[in-house]
Amino acid sequence: MSEAVTPEPPEAATADHAGADGTPLRVTATPAALALIAELRAEYGPVMFHQSGGCCDGSSPMCYPVGDFIISDGDVRLGEVGCAEFFISRSQFAVWRHTHILLDVVPGRGGMFSLENGREKRFHIRSRLFSEAENRALEGACRV
Repeated sequence: MSEAVTPEPPEAATADHAGADGTPLRVTATPAALALIAELRAEYGPVMFHQSGGCCDGSSPMCYPVGDFIISDGDVRLGEVGCAEFFISRSQFAVWRHTHILLDVVPGRGGMFSLENGREKRFHIRSRLFSEAENRALEGACRV
């Protein structure tokens, strides 16, 4: 009988990088996610992400054409991946503020309102807690 092997999570394209100001990045993306973003941008033009809060599509990262999802004061910008801004609601940010988000792609159907729907692959987030040093460096980095 062979043992099941759990694959290692994919490496982020920018997992250990920091922003121009030296602050750790809150959101990064795998090469597969960057490729899908480029595919969607070629088809739809500029796109953006909003981390769903669990309504219709669970808690999936949702990809929209820029302007189709209205960002408000109730949203926090986490960063940018593949030339696409990535937002999360203020209430979710309060819970996720100590977490690095890695945007990835897995087989399956995308969220019903997300641009990747119908491609038999979907965006998926993986996460890890920031280290104490990263949390200290991030203090005040996202205005809430």
